[in-house]
Amino acid sequence: MKEEMVEYFPLSQMEDSEKQTSSHSSPIPIKSRKKGGLITMPFIIANEALENVASYGLLPNMTNYLMGEYRMGFTTTQNLLFFWSAATNFLPIVGAVVADSYLGRFLTIGLGSIFSFLGSAVLWLTAMIPKARPPACNQTGQACKSTTGPQYMLLVFSFLLLSIGAGGIRPCSLAFGANQFDKGGSDPNKQKVLESFFAWYYTSTIVSVLIALTGIVYLQDRLGWKIGFGIPAILMFLSALFFFLASPFYIKQKVRSNVFASFIQVIVIACKNRKLRYPSHNSDYH
Repeated sequence: MKEEMVEYFPLSQMEDSEKQTSSHSSPIPIKSRKKGGLITMPFIIANEALENVASYGLLPNMTNYLMGEYRMGFTTTQNLLFFWSAATNFLPIVGAVVADSYLGRFLTIGLGSIFSFLGSAVLWLTAMIPKARPPACNQTGQACKSTTGPQYMLLVFSFLLLSIGAGGIRPCSLAFGANQFDKGGSDPNKQKVLESFFAWYYTSTIVSVLIALTGIVYLQDRLGWKIGFGIPAILMFLSALFFFLASPFYIKQKVRSNVFASFIQVIVIACKNRKLRYPSHNSDYH
């Protein structure tokens, strides 16, 4: 019988090779960062509360701003504010569909915060830049100049951005906060934590609207439009900043279904079945 050739290695070299092999085949698991829970609650509540202060604080005195600085008539002012309020109340429906079908709640809230900040910043610029408004009337008896097209479009553009921002934040904020406590397990304290979150959420909403209708309006009356519109712009910047700072801690659920596509499927199936015959027996209807 032929002797088999056996090659021997030092023990230390074998141990080193085993360590290298094990390091490549089964890497050491890294402890994942804890996501969701109470740590995300202040950021989500602050995002919604600051958005409420910034948006609701602009509406009460907007009639005085448009009629005084832009010299609009009462009817024109009310029509413009009506369309702004209508867009702000309608776009959350669109934002909810977009969040559930395409972007997800985190990205929708983030984009809504950016749009709200841009809208408040553009509105603040209308108060800061003199050429963004009609010039002041002189006392020589000449007629006052009316609002030009670009000035009016800049004002409407700021309102549109604010409405788009509200449409992204308001329909998703509460549901996104509830997602942070849905970890798939049967936690007995989950119900209490959710109740605490809802209580703080609605409390902050009421307090923020109260501050907006009193504090922001007081600043506008006492300190002028530059500061009165600058404070909401700063608050919206902080709202977006706080929301994105806590991004590593959020539970970001992926989009599972397309609500709009499902709605279209129902319409298509209903059209296909429109020629089906009804059952001949009356008992089939019950």
